[in-house]
Amino acid sequence: MASEPHALFEPRSAESWRDPFPMYAALRDRDPVHHVGETDSGDDYWVLSRFEHVFAAAVDAETFSSAEGLTFSQGEKEKLGIEAPIVMMDPPEHTALRKLAIKRFTPRAVGALDAMVREFVVERVERLRERGKGDVMAELLKPLPSLVVAHFLGVPREDRALFDRWTQAIVSANAEGDVSGAAGAVGEMAVYFGGLVEKRRRDPGEDVISALVHGRLASGEEVSAAKILGMGFTLVAGGNDTTSGLLGGALELLTRHRDQRALLLEDPGRTANAVEEFLRLTSPVQGLARTTTRDVRIADRVIPKGLKVLLLYASANRDEREFGDTASQCDVLRKIRRTLAFGYGPHHCIGAAAARLQARIALEELLSRCPEFTVDPEAGRYAPGHFVRRYESLPFWAAG
Repeated sequence: MASEPHALFEPRSAESWRDPFPMYAALRDRDPVHHVGETDSGDDYWVLSRFEHVFAAAVDAETFSSAEGLTFSQGEKEKLGIEAPIVMMDPPEHTALRKLAIKRFTPRAVGALDAMVREFVVERVERLRERGKGDVMAELLKPLPSLVVAHFLGVPREDRALFDRWTQAIVSANAEGDVSGAAGAVGEMAVYFGGLVEKRRRDPGEDVISALVHGRLASGEEVSAAKILGMGFTLVAGGNDTTSGLLGGALELLTRHRDQRALLLEDPGRTANAVEEFLRLTSPVQGLARTTTRDVRIADRVIPKGLKVLLLYASANRDEREFGDTASQCDVLRKIRRTLAFGYGPHHCIGAAAARLQARIALEELLSRCPEFTVDPEAGRYAPGHFVRRYESLPFWAAG
């Protein structure tokens, strides 16, 4: 194969995340079912970039399997070091486990977080306001989702410092597609959750661990300790970088587009809708891979059975064919029917409502208390990793 297709898609990481959007547009327009071919690392995979193709693959778990992992690298499961978590399961196994966990993510359960989240956000925003400046990622946007994930997992307040340390190690390693880099944190968390499982067996709470410990799969079996650890790992890895990526990107958009900020200051009731637009434009999880279980024809191409296919959610969410000619523009009043920011179908993010709640409250309080805030995207530093686009640090000033 000629070098052109290889050059059309290049995995991004760290600084190269700054502007992947021209590459996405080129893929959508010139080669929407793109074969990367065999890379220097030996990976051979395909890339889907248009909304219709990514959406169809996301909802078809029978053809596009998660069982071999979510990166474009082969042998991902072997590198994991723990039993495959729920995100690497297909229905019906995935469905049975998700059904138990989702009981703790009902609208009522998520809504009950409002006071806790708002108290935390207000404290951190006031700290930034008093100082006048700071790294908004370190001060607010990283610790906020860690607090919420710890709550859902039933981690006691006195253990939160330990949990935060494990979280940062696992999120960083997972973003790079190889959690073996956080083997120490994974091992410590496994021991900790072993104790937490036994505690919840004796004294159940309203958390996910309790729901799994006292639940039964469709077969009538108990949920194994390995599956419970896998769920904890999934919530830690997925619940943190998605929310921090969304909010860091949202603050950048509000700094660049003062007219859109003015609309939210004029009517804070618009913030919930604005979160949907920020999700669409930032798409923190830029893409995840699936593995084909059969030869599949998309448009005029045939993807062979057994190959990885990267679903580019971020490209799909800017597809003019779905969102019109203004797809690349920020419009906090845009009426959005659906996006792929949290995936779709069987693997739709279980914590989507919690992420939306955190984003809405954080933006409401930042705009209310620091209406003239600015961030400096050029001085911001992007985190490494091929699949999640998020700031690692982002300078913030409470007043413009």
